[in-house]
Amino acid sequence: METVRWGILSTALIGTQKVIPGMLKSHALDVAAIASRELDKARSAAATLGIPTAYGSYEALLADPSIEAVYNPLPNHLHVPLTLAAAQAGKHVLCEKPMALTAAELEVLRPYAGQVHLREAFMVRWHPQWIAARDDVRRGAIGELRFMQVPFSYYNDDPVNIRNRADIGGGALYDIGCYAVAAGRWFFEAEPVRVVASLERDPRFGTDRASSGLLDFGGGRHLGFNVATQAARYQRIQLVGSAGRIEIEIPFNAPPERPCRYWIAGAASLEASAARVVTLPVADQYQLQAEAFSRAVRGERPDAAGLDDAIANLRVIDALFASEKSGRFERP
Repeated sequence: METVRWGILSTALIGTQKVIPGMLKSHALDVAAIASRELDKARSAAATLGIPTAYGSYEALLADPSIEAVYNPLPNHLHVPLTLAAAQAGKHVLCEKPMALTAAELEVLRPYAGQVHLREAFMVRWHPQWIAARDDVRRGAIGELRFMQVPFSYYNDDPVNIRNRADIGGGALYDIGCYAVAAGRWFFEAEPVRVVASLERDPRFGTDRASSGLLDFGGGRHLGFNVATQAARYQRIQLVGSAGRIEIEIPFNAPPERPCRYWIAGAASLEASAARVVTLPVADQYQLQAEAFSRAVRGERPDAAGLDDAIANLRVIDALFASEKSGRFERP
C-alpha cells in the first residue's frame, strides 16, 4: 500500500507524547507535517519527532496539497471547526474524542461524510485486548453479559489545564466518561435506551470533577460508571455475565511497551486465584488506529458510519448532562 501522508493539527501533548510516536512506528503512513499557531512550537515539535515540515498556522497545513489525512487533537471546542475546515480542504480527518460538545454540532459535517473519512479517535477499539475480550463475550465465555462496571480516574487540579476549563469542554464526562460510554456500546453491541447521571462540579472551575452514570441497554443489561478528575489514578473494565466474569486491567491507557492482560473466571469462585490470565502481545493502539485509518483512506469508499458512531456516543453524553439537570432518566 502506498503510504498515506498525514498532517498534525497542533502540538497538543496527546499528539506529541502518545499518538505521533505510535504513528512513527508504522510503514503504512508518513507523518509529513505538523502545525501550530506559533511557528516556533511547530518547529520544535517537528525537530523532536523528526517531522519534515512545520507550519505556523492550521490553515497553512490544510492548504498543503500533499497532505491527505489530518489528525485533530485540538481542545474539544475546536474539534468541529477544524475538522470541518479540513474536510472542506479535501482531507480525511481522525479527530480526538469527544468529536464535539453536542451531537447536534456534528451535523455540519454530514455533507462531507461521503467525500472524506471522518472518524473519532477511540484508539482502544484497535487494541487486541478489546477485540479479544469482546470475542470472549460473543462466544459465551461468561454466559450472557449482564452488567459492566467502569471506574476511570486521575488527579489534575491545574486551573490552566484545558481539562479544567468549562468554556472549552473540560470535565470528567467529556474527557474520560466518553470512554465508559464507548465501552458499553462496544461490549453490549447496542445503544442504551435510557441513562441517568449524578455530577459533582468543582466550585472553582465549574467542570464536573466526579461523574457517575447508569446506562440501561434493555433486557436487564446495565453499565455503571464512575469517572473523576480529582481522584487517584485508576481504571478497569469489569464484565459480569450469567456464567463468569472478565476484568481488563488497563483498558484505556494500555502501555505500548509491554503486554497487556485481562482475567477471565467462572461463576463459582470469588477468589482471584481462580481466574485465568489472558496475556496479549505487545501492541501500540495509536499505531494500530492510524494504520486502520490509513487503510481506509487507500481502500474504502467514505461513508457516514464514522460520523454516525460519534453522534451516537455524544447523544448518550448529551442525555447524561440532561439527567444532571432533570434528576431523572433521559433517553439518548
